[in-house]
Amino acid sequence: MSEPAASPPPSRQRNRTRSRPTIAAPAYIRRKIPTYAFLEPDGLDRLHTQAEQILAEIGVEFRGDDAALDLWRKAGAKVEGQRVRFEPGMVTEIIQKTTPKTFIQHGRDPQHSVEIGGDSVVFSPAYGSPFVYDVEQGRRYGSLADFKNFVKMAWMSPWLHHSGGTVCEPVDVPVNKRHLDMVYAHIKHSAKPFMGSVTAPERAEDSIEMCRILFGADFVDKNCVILGNINTNSPLIFDGVMSQGLRAYARANQAAVVVPFILGGAMGPVTTAGAIAQAHAEAMVGVALTQLERPGAPVIYGNFLSSMSLRSGAPTFGMPEPAMAYLAIGQLARRLGVPLRCGGSLTASKLADSQAAQESADSLWPALLGGANFILHAAGWLEGGLVMGYEKFVLDCDHLGMMHKLMGGLTFDDNTLAMDAFREVEPGKHFLGCAHTMANYTTAFYDSDLADNDSFEQWRDAGSNAAETRAVKRWKALLASHTDPALDPAIDEALCDFMDRKKASMADAWY
Repeated sequence: MSEPAASPPPSRQRNRTRSRPTIAAPAYIRRKIPTYAFLEPDGLDRLHTQAEQILAEIGVEFRGDDAALDLWRKAGAKVEGQRVRFEPGMVTEIIQKTTPKTFIQHGRDPQHSVEIGGDSVVFSPAYGSPFVYDVEQGRRYGSLADFKNFVKMAWMSPWLHHSGGTVCEPVDVPVNKRHLDMVYAHIKHSAKPFMGSVTAPERAEDSIEMCRILFGADFVDKNCVILGNINTNSPLIFDGVMSQGLRAYARANQAAVVVPFILGGAMGPVTTAGAIAQAHAEAMVGVALTQLERPGAPVIYGNFLSSMSLRSGAPTFGMPEPAMAYLAIGQLARRLGVPLRCGGSLTASKLADSQAAQESADSLWPALLGGANFILHAAGWLEGGLVMGYEKFVLDCDHLGMMHKLMGGLTFDDNTLAMDAFREVEPGKHFLGCAHTMANYTTAFYDSDLADNDSFEQWRDAGSNAAETRAVKRWKALLASHTDPALDPAIDEALCDFMDRKKASMADAWY
């Protein structure tokens, strides 16, 4: 495992929390199972060649960001107006020259710092939903109180490694000021790593500045402490808000997560191979731009490629085509040697029902098998991303715990091979009470928080509760048991002062 470039300043390190979730879990997963080689070398070559042909023949537009155009012009790309075209091999060369293969994102509690890239896997909550849902209150616009609740639950869940970013939109706070409250909530109510704002370049800068207050400016300049999720305007456009935000994060040595957002048949070709090539082209250009802004800046090659209903135009999830795309994208990212971000527990379902379970599982599995290092939307996603669900959140977290066990693979030693058990138990007898079983029963299998494994009679007598009903009790218990991790009062005061001054400097804006 690569080590952080530096330790946090001692004065700040002493004041970081040491409180831990109740269930022991690693700060991130170290993959012990292989990735899946879905494509033969010829197919992989054809996809990469197609992406380079798209970049050379069609190109990518950078709208509203003259500085980005200047960087490409100096790098040798062909710039005509806002359109940039790239000679085959140019973008790949820029990426492979300076892009880190792995990096550490630091949490304010160093025990929660995560490695991104290589054989590591980091789970992060869903991102960007304007609505929230729970069984008792139904579907409604998200509020700052909801935002804080999800940050608190992510802190309390041992199976999430990351606090996420815009876990839901707090629409009760002005658009131009809510990024301050969101970043502060991540800092105040959790000590896991988090994401910052990207909705305007100045909001990206504010997010980074709050991290400088938290960690110290010198530490931030040398270490990654925040991520920014940058979406392309597929097909083949970077608007100025996104490219300037990307450059702001890279300039500060923080990690942009470059994510083409493609629904096949709408923002990309209806054929999966063509959409994969487009996604690869767009992601490569974004990754390369971070290196032109600051060579060696951490960055994550991202992907969000899904199918859609060609009858209704609605996005679909958990389908075979995006599963194949994730597996192929994983191989393309490994070919480049860059960290990979994919989506996680995705569903179009409106409730945490059987459709949600199937679609979420069939979205998460190919991301894991494809080698994703950073899995956004791992918990809470409903209704194609429009809704963050309380019950869905905890059900997804329980599933992520299972994936921890799976990704750890099999261990082979005297205890796991269990020869002592075979010697103790006669043929035809059972292993239930043998010494080996008694020594291992608390850790042998994943123990689900929410699955019901009782008899029918026990289940009936307990109220005949469905999984969604059991999940209500779980998320309420998480919130009831939450306590804020310790934060240095001087840092807290400085953060609040920064926020107050920023908010006072501008009138409220609601769009």
